[in-house]
Amino acid sequence: MSKEIQGTAPAGAVYGLGFIGAAIYFISHATGFWIGVLGFLKAIVWPVFLVYELFKHLSM
Repeated sequence: MSKEIQGTAPAGAVYGLGFIGAAIYFISHATGFWIGVLGFLKAIVWPVFLVYELFKHLSM
């Protein structure tokens, strides 16, 4: 039997904590229900915004 070791647990934990923090931030700043829903959706994909801004900053 071979054992496969998954090394993605720390990345999942960072994403999970980032998701919770982003959801709290976006929802607490929402001015209405649908803006809160949009904030929740933004919280799901926050790494995309982070990487995009990082690449934009690095490509000056």
